[in-house]
Amino acid sequence: MKFIASDNLPLAIGPYSPAIEVNGMIYTSGQVPISLDGTMLERDIKVQTRQVLSNLRTLLEDANSGLEKVIKVSIYLENIEDFRVVNTIFAEAFGNHKPARSTISVKGLPKNSMIMVDAIALANDYH
Repeated sequence: MKFIASDNLPLAIGPYSPAIEVNGMIYTSGQVPISLDGTMLERDIKVQTRQVLSNLRTLLEDANSGLEKVIKVSIYLENIEDFRVVNTIFAEAFGNHKPARSTISVKGLPKNSMIMVDAIALANDYH
């Protein structure tokens, strides 16, 4: 088991690892829309979704993977009415790659964010 952190992302906001690699699989913790300096982004679903996906991309790349290696994504939304907007930005980020996905409406998220995303991906040296 390999614990993964990134100097290119803000520190975890709790006692957990940003990602863990086990047997060629990378499991990420939930990513919230926090910039590198630790600032929570404005409450705009477009802005927050882009930041969350950017953070996820950075974490996966630092873990020897990438968005194209994602197998499964879980999206947690404060407001399910944001589903369509998130779908559009998700499609832009993932392109033709279409991982399995769940979208869950929740009452609250860490740091009062509007969205949180976690993923399971293959490490680059696995097919």
